[in-house]
Formats: sequence, structure tokens, C-alpha cells
Amino acid sequence: MPERTPKALRAAIAQHTPKLLPDFDRNWREKIADAYDLAPVPAFMARWWTEFALARDPQLETEVHRLEDEASRATDNAQAKSLVEEAGRLRRKAGKAEPGQ
Repeated sequence: MPERTPKALRAAIAQHTPKLLPDFDRNWREKIADAYDLAPVPAFMARWWTEFALARDPQLETEVHRLEDEASRATDNAQAKSLVEEAGRLRRKAGKAEPGQ
């Protein structure tokens, strides 16, 4: 994982997971680029830090998307909730990756 800065994260995405770059740049422009208040930056970084961490691990990314897809098709609320919670747990775990890992 890169340094925990927007610039370092963007460079890492461009180098290692370029498929994410258009969405990252679009989201940056929408949420941050013209902002006079930097309060949204931590939430932006948390989201994209997690997205990058998942994209670096194709198996984990596939599992998270499988759980989310299965939850979207579930007809039982308890099953859907369980699947979403597991996907969320995996996302949170990925988001805890530290620079240099």
C-alpha cells in the first residue's frame, strides 16, 4: 500500500490498478476538487483506500462482489443482511491495510 495521501494513492492506482483510475478521478472532481472545505477528504480517502486494497487482491475483490451480488438477489431479508454484513466485514478488513503492506 502507498503512503496514505491522495497523491500517493492516485499514483498507486494508476500503476497497479488502472481500471480504477477513471472512477477515482471522476469521484475526486465531484467530491473534492472544487471544495473549499477539506472535511470530505478523509471519507474520500477511506473509500478509495479500500477500493485499491480490494483491487490489489483479485480473490478478495471477487469474493466481496460475489457476496454483494448474492445479497442483491436474495429473497430472504435475513440472508441478504448476513451476506451484506460479511461483504462489509471484508471491506473493512481490506481498508485497514497499512502503507507498505
